[in-house]
Amino acid sequence: MELPYEWHIGWRYTRAGRAGRRNGFISFISGVSMLGIALGVAALIIVLSVMNGFQKEVRDRMLSVIAHVEIFDAGGGALPDWQATAAAARRDERVRGAAPFVAAQALVGRGEELRGAIVRGISPADEGQVTELARTQAPLLAQLQPGAWNIVLGVELARLLGARIGDKVTVVSPSGQLTPAGLVPRLKQFTLVGTFEAGHYEYDSGLALIHIDDAAKLFRVEGPTGVQLRLTDVHDARGAGQDLQQSLGPAVRVRDWTRTNRNWFEAVQVEKRLMFIILTLIVAVAAFNLVSTLVMTVTDKRADIAILRTLGASPRSIMGIFMVQGSTSGVIGTLAGCALGLLVAFNVDVIVPAIERALGVAFLPGSIYVISRMPSEPQAGDIVPIVAISIVLAFAATLYPSWRASRVNPAEALRYE
Repeated sequence: MELPYEWHIGWRYTRAGRAGRRNGFISFISGVSMLGIALGVAALIIVLSVMNGFQKEVRDRMLSVIAHVEIFDAGGGALPDWQATAAAARRDERVRGAAPFVAAQALVGRGEELRGAIVRGISPADEGQVTELARTQAPLLAQLQPGAWNIVLGVELARLLGARIGDKVTVVSPSGQLTPAGLVPRLKQFTLVGTFEAGHYEYDSGLALIHIDDAAKLFRVEGPTGVQLRLTDVHDARGAGQDLQQSLGPAVRVRDWTRTNRNWFEAVQVEKRLMFIILTLIVAVAAFNLVSTLVMTVTDKRADIAILRTLGASPRSIMGIFMVQGSTSGVIGTLAGCALGLLVAFNVDVIVPAIERALGVAFLPGSIYVISRMPSEPQAGDIVPIVAISIVLAFAATLYPSWRASRVNPAEALRYE
């Protein structure tokens, strides 16, 4: 089927029509507008892809230490029957593994150094079902035997305490012991058998692992205070947690990893939204450069518009011609920017090292940052809105110049031709 003449004329105007100084300048301005849109779209895709990459790296490091979902007793004590709770949770097809734990805040010290930390009692035999750390550090965690009073510290926590393997580390329980002399804090000496490095400072500097039986004795609980769960899909943690809360009832409290790290999770989302808005404004500026291009084109084509009107073209058809011209420039710029952005985003791990070698610099020094490479993860949920918004902005930029073209008076336009 043949396209309407508005499409043919609009496409011809996009290519600047006949040669000439003025038309050449208009063609240059049109090209700059398309280039601006392309660079804005590409920048938006690249930046959001890199942010997604950093978010994934931090999330993966975080989830290598903690479980996707945790189930606690609603009263804050030990679970009456953690095996039954774990079995009930496993009925959900999204649950892939379960393990008991005892967790409490405590002071960990050596000599005069004292640091606050989360002391987590784990079952080395079951922990591998829920955390990546337990699988990669299985021989180390196997040294956590009941009654041996061994402890594994985060590498930063051990460094802050000045503790080395084989040193004695004191754990002070927050709940004291009542004696005739008053309330005396409960403390126990552990032997440091190793350290772990998750790559997440919060856990490397504030987490200590001991055997679950030793933790129950230290904190005076009758058994595990909770059950950790690992899911098949980490992104489904919030929905799975809500469903498990409903199925297990009010006797327990279910918390997913997005709530455990709520401040970080929400901060990342806010930063991503703000970056999207800021870079979208850049795309908007580039898109509205089409207004000046089309206004100059309308001024230059007044005689052509008048001839088309005398041949029977309606104001609506004239408006359509210039809308086609502007929209074509917007679509070409958007698609070119999308292709450029995806090309860079998928090859950041190659492009950034090449730039670092050429300039002799390191953007992410390994001595400062845990992540020494620039990660990138393009997501369709980001790219599709970017493309749609860019095209809509380009289309909106054509409305006023096109309306002006449709209002050209043929007699006035041809008076001096």
